[in-house]
Amino acid sequence: MAESARPAHIPVLLDRTINLLRPALEKGPAVVVDGTLGLGGHSEAMLTAFPELTLVGLDRDPRALELAGARLAPFGERAKLVHAVYDELPSALDGLGIDHVDGVLFDLGVSSMQLDEADRGFAYAKDAPLDMRMDPTAGLTAADVLNEYAPGELIRVLRDYGEERFAKRIVSAVVRERTKEPFTTSARLVQLLYDAVPAATRRTGGHPAKRTFQALRIEVNGELEVWRRALPNALDALAPEGRVVVLSYHSLEDKITKRELVARSTSRTPVGLPVELPGHGPEFRLITRGSEPATEEEIAQNPRAASVRLRAAERIGEAS
Repeated sequence: MAESARPAHIPVLLDRTINLLRPALEKGPAVVVDGTLGLGGHSEAMLTAFPELTLVGLDRDPRALELAGARLAPFGERAKLVHAVYDELPSALDGLGIDHVDGVLFDLGVSSMQLDEADRGFAYAKDAPLDMRMDPTAGLTAADVLNEYAPGELIRVLRDYGEERFAKRIVSAVVRERTKEPFTTSARLVQLLYDAVPAATRRTGGHPAKRTFQALRIEVNGELEVWRRALPNALDALAPEGRVVVLSYHSLEDKITKRELVARSTSRTPVGLPVELPGHGPEFRLITRGSEPATEEEIAQNPRAASVRLRAAERIGEAS
């Protein structure tokens, strides 16, 4: 990728995201968290749309922070960037002396930059080292998972995180091949997957590597475990009338999002009681009907929006 302060990419559902956050961010000075900063496209748009806004941008990827930092430099102290995983939001805010925020955005999954930089190993269409770490300075790589996990654990990863129905068949081939030579690059794995997945499925089920690469990426980065911690932390940080917007790209993320938002938007008063018990009412109200997909027009302009599902909610209560 070129060394540019404004990398060429299109933020997913940008206008819809800004409009959903607008009621919480346009009332004078406000604070928003972009929990998945990436290349800073959403952050730049929010800082531009709301001149009194302060943004806290989190990302685990040092390269993303570098590029987004250059992009957001014109906003000066209004953009505060932190090297952190998004479940570390409470400590990031504490370090900045911020008690509550008015908005939170999460654009989950792998970023445009990570897909486009071939040596990161996220894209099965490009031969590259099997890394897949969002923070390339820490943790297991995808190669470590393939070469070191017990067969049962590998099957669990492919089934649970990739929803791969041929997990046993794929893992048998992986175990057989890794005894000959450890896996190091993506091309060898892609060929194995192409051979292991039945021809009929290859013709109708998309690229045979898609589900396995997704599963490995989620395992390497602990994405679902992190998300289960991150969303409650973000909701707890929101001030009254604060809003959260979540962009998910596969059903596993969206199920976690739906479960938490519905639970927070439901009364805990026992059914049948004539009045709401103090402290038992809903904390949030849902501001989208279910999960919203991208429009056909947006997908045509930005193919990475094809699988997105958006959910949003607002904290109940009067703004102070």
